[in-house]
Amino acid sequence: MSAQNADGAARRTRVRWLIILLLFVITTINYADRATFSIAGQSASKELGLDPVAMGYILSAFAWAYVLGQIPGGALLDRFGSKRIYTAALVLWSGFTLLQGFAGLFTGLAAAVALFAMRFMVGLAESPSFPANARIVAAWFPGPERGTASAIFNSAQYFSLVAFAPLMGWLAHTFGWRSVFIVMGGVGIVAAAFFVRMIHSPVDHPAINKAEFDYIEAGGGLVRMEDKSTANGAAFTWANVRQVLGSRMLLGVYLGQYCINVLTYFFVTWFPIYLVKERGLSIMQAGFTAALPALCGFAGGILGGMISDGLLKKTGSLDVARKTPLLLGMVLATGIIACNYVEQEWLVIVIMAVAFFGKGVASLGWAVVADTSPKEMAGVTGGIFNTFGNIAGIVTPIVIGYIVKGTGSFDGALVFVGVHCLITIAAYFLVVGKIQRLVLKPAA
Repeated sequence: MSAQNADGAARRTRVRWLIILLLFVITTINYADRATFSIAGQSASKELGLDPVAMGYILSAFAWAYVLGQIPGGALLDRFGSKRIYTAALVLWSGFTLLQGFAGLFTGLAAAVALFAMRFMVGLAESPSFPANARIVAAWFPGPERGTASAIFNSAQYFSLVAFAPLMGWLAHTFGWRSVFIVMGGVGIVAAAFFVRMIHSPVDHPAINKAEFDYIEAGGGLVRMEDKSTANGAAFTWANVRQVLGSRMLLGVYLGQYCINVLTYFFVTWFPIYLVKERGLSIMQAGFTAALPALCGFAGGILGGMISDGLLKKTGSLDVARKTPLLLGMVLATGIIACNYVEQEWLVIVIMAVAFFGKGVASLGWAVVADTSPKEMAGVTGGIFNTFGNIAGIVTPIVIGYIVKGTGSFDGALVFVGVHCLITIAAYFLVVGKIQRLVLKPAA
């Protein structure tokens, strides 16, 4: 840390906001890499001879590995620290994204297997990323700012399509679907070089001063988390995991995240394909059109975090602060079902935009994880949270694939998504109870 002025009245630096900006950029790339096949998939499926069920399995491949890697990824973060594990993850997932561009060497079943395997490896490599985001936010931000900070990195899932869907649509249209994977993989590898130079813990960052460090620590920021990363690894025991899994509060949070992610995974997998198959848009039009709901989701995410932190400062109640935006947002998101009853393409986009705005407002799960995780197991608890949440990434693409193949329509798929918005409300208001940090009981 830089020294404070001699009079002890140094103005606080704002390094924590540069850190969250860095997480936002990396998470934008993260989600863009998840969405590559949803943009390139329509062209790839025609060339490679893939039916909707095969597409559903390929689209789900990411989530199978992502789910399997959550708890091991969280344990690695708690053992070795966020910087090393996150950097390695970024390089690996970008490399496997790039390799998908060479799946055209195969056709039919072989192509499906190759794409499934490479998307599986992307998911495995990305698995530590969001638990790492949560750990970094817990270390760098005091409690009254965590909602906004978490909303900023989480909103990158929407901004990724604002920034990259038009680019990927243009690449697929102009240079073919392979170019989408090659370009996006290259972007991630370049980003890793910047990330490793810029990310540090509060204790080690050269730009933070004592005033900001003390402010973060006084507000409950876990500023020395990385100092104790080796010791924290010892907190990973199955007895402690059972305590986390035995918490009704956290189980309700996990159920809510699963249901919210049903909407997330519809958006990053089937939504552009829905625009092409159901609404008759070209692949380039779909890429640009998908940006509007994504932009609204991004705005909703930032607004939800600001509302939540504003309510926390005003009321002092985590329950009011975190649950109020969730309720309002999920009510709006349920409106996605209304797309089944309108014909005009512009109105479909408006409804989708409102739904994803609501989903953004409600996406405070990572703030709740930062509020509730045991101090000794922030990485593992975030990993468990993300495991539950991303089971939706396995279920949603496959279920929608079967619905579309069986009915020839996306109507049932939109009902499937909308019902999960209502279950999210039930999870937080009927299961979670009081939001507070879980304290682990010592082993007997």
